[in-house]
Amino acid sequence: MTRVAAIDCGTNSIRLLVADCDPATGELVDLDRRMTIVRLGQGVDRTGRLAPEALERTFAACREYAEIIKGHGAERVRFVATSASRDAENRDDFVRGVLDILGVEPEVVTGGQEAEFSFTGATRELTGRRDLHRPFLVVDIGGGSTEFVVGDDRVRAARSVDVGCVRMTERHLVTDGAVADPPAEEQIAAMRADIAAALDLAEETVPLREARTLVGLAGSVTTVSAIAQELPEYDSAAIHHSRVPRERVREITDWLLHSTHAERAAVPSMHPGRVDVIAAGALILLTIMERTGAEEVVVSEHDILDGIAFAAAAQIR
Repeated sequence: MTRVAAIDCGTNSIRLLVADCDPATGELVDLDRRMTIVRLGQGVDRTGRLAPEALERTFAACREYAEIIKGHGAERVRFVATSASRDAENRDDFVRGVLDILGVEPEVVTGGQEAEFSFTGATRELTGRRDLHRPFLVVDIGGGSTEFVVGDDRVRAARSVDVGCVRMTERHLVTDGAVADPPAEEQIAAMRADIAAALDLAEETVPLREARTLVGLAGSVTTVSAIAQELPEYDSAAIHHSRVPRERVREITDWLLHSTHAERAAVPSMHPGRVDVIAAGALILLTIMERTGAEEVVVSEHDILDGIAFAAAAQIR
């Protein structure tokens, strides 16, 4: 077992996993797993730049994570940055800040690399399950992009498209600087059309409809599961490998799209940082299920972060 630290910095959140793992056997033991909403991608879709306040929120989380990593004595740190930092003109400011704090340079990965990490993290413990049929379609709904990966034991096809819960919210649900409360029907319709166009792009290279099992990753999907189960608080153990039928996803999505900020914030399992973007994330999930014909989504708490950890351990060896 090798002790590593993996950091996944996305458009909406930054997450840390410190774990002992063996990439040969697929064994991974969590020592510390946490998430901080930093909204790094604030305004990137509109301005093309990372906002100063978004950078400072992210650097503050990195300083906290640096102390945790030092306390656990990780042998290697691997920092992967995804959609927002790929898109930003001033991403060098981000790279320098992370390097100063953590001593490692963030890898601004391609969508294809992001998909590989997500698939490995999500499916390594599912391949022996007799109740789940292959091929898998792993869908990672992030803040700025969504990754689609089809594979059996290995990736067969992958595609990243620029549709995520933050990007869709900022593009379609913001009026006069504030998120619509609730959005108008024409705003929802425009967002649906944007998501459908992104799925058309994904289907050019990824056979979405050939998959037998849909595996959903990241905060939008896990939050939908928590709502479906009516959990009194966010419970990773209850959410991991839960199954949510398509009709239940439809009911939840419809409610989220027509609820107010206060109503969403009152959901006990809702992270405060997801209140304004969860409706868009749920709609992305529902649209994917409708397009692929998936009757249910298998929800995984293991995702790109676990894939990064396995890759870091393999590098040490």
